[in-house]
Order: sequence, then C-alpha cells, then structure tokens
Amino acid sequence: MQATQSLTPEQLFEFLLNVAPVRPVFIWGPPGIGKSSLVELFAAEVGLDCVSLLGSQLAPEDIIGVPQIVDGKSRFCPPTLIARDEPFCLFLDELNACSQEVQKAFYSLINDRRIGEFVLPEGSIVVGAGNRAQDAAIVKPLSSALINRMVHVSLRANHRNWLQWANNNALHILVVKYIQLRPDHLWSKPPKHEEPFSTPRSWHMLSDSLTAYTPETLTVETVSYLASGLLTPSHARQFVGFYKQQQYGLGIEDIVHGDKHWPDKPEERDILYFMVQSFRVYLIKNLSPNSNSQSQSDLVEKAKRLITQLAHISLEMAQLVLVEEESDDEHVTPQTLPGWFTAEIVRNAPRLVERKP
Repeated sequence: MQATQSLTPEQLFEFLLNVAPVRPVFIWGPPGIGKSSLVELFAAEVGLDCVSLLGSQLAPEDIIGVPQIVDGKSRFCPPTLIARDEPFCLFLDELNACSQEVQKAFYSLINDRRIGEFVLPEGSIVVGAGNRAQDAAIVKPLSSALINRMVHVSLRANHRNWLQWANNNALHILVVKYIQLRPDHLWSKPPKHEEPFSTPRSWHMLSDSLTAYTPETLTVETVSYLASGLLTPSHARQFVGFYKQQQYGLGIEDIVHGDKHWPDKPEERDILYFMVQSFRVYLIKNLSPNSNSQSQSDLVEKAKRLITQLAHISLEMAQLVLVEEESDDEHVTPQTLPGWFTAEIVRNAPRLVERKP
C-alpha cells in the first residue's frame, strides 16, 4: 500500500479511538510490530470484546455461513463467532492474505456491517490489518473495491512507546536496558532469505525466554542460542556482547576514564564489538556538535588514545567508531559524530579511512 500515513503506536491508538467507531480502518505494517496487540488494547479501552479472524485461514463460508432451509426457504446462517447479540470489535487480521473469494465475502461486512440478513449489533467496530508486499510475508493484492471501503494507515515501531509498555509489563531487565542503549535495534527489515529478524514481538519473546531461566542458570551460551534464534544476526551478536559486559561489570566510562582496558582476547571479540558501539554512542552524547571547545579537550585526547589502542587490537574495530551505522527504520535519525571530531581523528590516523583493495 502506497501513500499511507505512518503512525507510532500512541498516534494510532488515538486515531482508532476517533475513526474506527465511524469507519473501518485497515492497519498496514511489517510482521511482529504489534498490530494485533494494539487492536486488542483498543477494544479493551472502548469496552468491547475483540473477535479475531485470520484471513489466511478463512474460506468464504467462514464469513457468510452455510445455507439452511427455514420454512421452505433457504437462508445463510453466519457463524456464531460473528453472529452476536452484543456489539464487539471484529479484527480481520492478515486480511490481505486471504483469497479473492474471501475478500468478496468481506465487502458487505466491512462497508455495511452486514452478512446476508444479519447486521452487526449497533456499536460494533471493524478493523483490518495486514503485512506489506515488501515484508516477504504471504500477501495477495487487495481488490480496489475492498481498499475503497476502509481508511488506511501504517504502523511503525517506536522505541519510546515500546519501552514504556515493556516497563509496565515487567519485561526482562536485560532486554529493557539493551533497547534503551540501542533503540535502533528494536526493529529491522524482514530479510530476503530465511533467518530471524528483530521486531518488538521477537524482543518480547526473548524476554519471556530469558525469564524462564534463573540468574544462576542463565549462561552466555544460552543467551547466544536465544538471541541468535530470535534476532537479526548483527543484533544478536551485540546482545550477547552486552550480556557479557553486564556479567563482567565493564562499563564504557571505566574504559574512558582509564580504570579498565579494551577486551582484547579472541574469545572477547563480541564484547569488544559491543563496547566499541557503546563508545561511539558515548562520544555522540558528550561531544559538542559545533566546535572543538577547550572544555572538551580532555575527552578528545582520551578518545584519540582509545581509538589508537583499538587500532592495535583491530583496525576494523577502530574504524567502527567513525562509521555511521545504517538503520532500517527511516524514522530513526542516524547518530553521527561531530564533523570536526571525525576530521581531527582522520588527520591524526589516516589509516582509519583507508579502504581495503
């Protein structure tokens, strides 16, 4: 779907409260971003039961029902899941994954809130949702008639909303702390090939899996298994490094102030990678964006020293301090180091910008 407005969970919730009672809404978004949870929360807020139908598993008769002979006349009897006496919120999940025949069955339900002779109880609400073609999910083109019967919006991940929800729902402290440090890792684009990828749902699943272990039984190996089975590979690697950093009690400020040194053992490469990323974030937060002020000369000298030490351990790791990390989320502004600082580092260590042949 093109040209739909992209909303955060908070914005979409407000949108549903105002629009959904008067017109059907269709929510577009990638898998695992929280569409279903948001609709369930909305239904609870307006005091309605939420009845979910999964489009990918429906046949036309699941909507319009089956014919029966009543007093010598045939009539279609809609399923009890829909034919209710009290108003409810009908959530048509994966609507664009159903066949064209099923889509036709939804026409009158979405537009007129009617199935044959049965009319949804006054006050009922219809909300649809589905993935996009670029999400490598099972999708089919929505007919123009169905598109024209709904108000379309897109949902995007938002780390502030998610962290608030995570704290309210007591998610595992490791997951919460990590997303606080790396909000850009909350969501990544679905890969073109078959591998796990990071979404709000996969972070929730990681939290549940970590909670299943006690602190005494949770090991680096277990964390590695869980993270690599749920997250984008690069995110999983950094999460394992973050876990080790927490276990070692090694903070980036300890390294900046010279109390501890960079992890330099081969088996510590994952924690070094995470610490380098943390060092970059630390510099972005603490360096002035405009000029090399005298008050920051101490931090600049420490940064030079630490980058030089990194280059002796691994030139690639030292280069990562200066490289802008790409984000899959177009709504997350990339974090960049001040230009004056990058120029000064490159001037003192030109090897950091050399490209391999």
